[in-house]
Amino acid sequence: MGESWEHEEVVTRLGRRSGVPVTVAVHSRRLGPAAGGIRLRQYATWQDGLADALRLARGMTYKNAVAGLAFGGGKTVIAVPSGVALTPALRADALADAGDLIASFEGSYLAGPDIGTGQEDMLYLRSFTDHVFCLPEAHGGTGSSSGPTARGVLAAVRAGMSSVFGTSTVAGRRVVVVGMGSVGTLLARDLSAQGASVVVADVDETRCAGYEQVAVADAYSLPADVLVPAAVGGVIGEGVRAPLVVGPANNQLVSDDVAASLNASGVVWVPDFVASAGGVVYTLGREASGLDHDAAMAQVETIEETVTTLLAASAAHGATPLAEALALAERRLAPAPSRV
Repeated sequence: MGESWEHEEVVTRLGRRSGVPVTVAVHSRRLGPAAGGIRLRQYATWQDGLADALRLARGMTYKNAVAGLAFGGGKTVIAVPSGVALTPALRADALADAGDLIASFEGSYLAGPDIGTGQEDMLYLRSFTDHVFCLPEAHGGTGSSSGPTARGVLAAVRAGMSSVFGTSTVAGRRVVVVGMGSVGTLLARDLSAQGASVVVADVDETRCAGYEQVAVADAYSLPADVLVPAAVGGVIGEGVRAPLVVGPANNQLVSDDVAASLNASGVVWVPDFVASAGGVVYTLGREASGLDHDAAMAQVETIEETVTTLLAASAAHGATPLAEALALAERRLAPAPSRV
């Protein structure tokens, strides 16, 4: 997705405690308060952090819209300069600075965990703002969203399998999972338990114990039935040899143009913002809409129906799944027609 300036509100502030640049980007509030996680990682420049926030906020708008949620899209990026040691003290100060900035949005932006942050951080941030979610369960939150995110990806895999192979079962299929973080580990475990032959890759090889392992550099072009990108973005380009690509990593494609080239080569790519929606669907369902666990998980499972509909429309219209997903989001984001 592009980076044209279309955001409603973007604030970058140098943290008064940490001296670290913090950006909150709100792409859209058309459907409701913006919602999106807090990313804390190192960047070469603060502008790189800003660009990441803009891109990720836009992705959240489409993720929430396609999922049918009454929330817009936003993102926080804490851009620790490359080469600066992220000590516990600096990390705490940077989070506090982010909390101050989030509080200034007065509830029009709701934040949760993302890369580099977790549920304990959300508990800490409650000292600075009420507008964070995914606190530990012992403190009234829903805890980690990794489980619901993985559940949603599995629902998307089933839909993709049905479209590509005519059956939703993964038993006997070769599946490559790239990235054995909290979500990737759950996906590898569950896919293996369902009878798939799972191959994994991660920069930290200790996470790959118990599975057939390949180097990350080789994983994306490995012959397989399904490729599951579950690590960093900007990695899917030419050379994919799996007929189905579906996973939770954000911004998977090197560029949007890759969606068309994948489609032309017979590769079905389920857009990341569709497949990865389970965490936000579950968390907002529980913490903002008051649903119980079963009802929120039932909403997560509807990702299978959404992906089935998008892939059917893609085949019928000769368009990419990305184009169909964006069109669905834009229809939901369109202003209601005037009755005057």
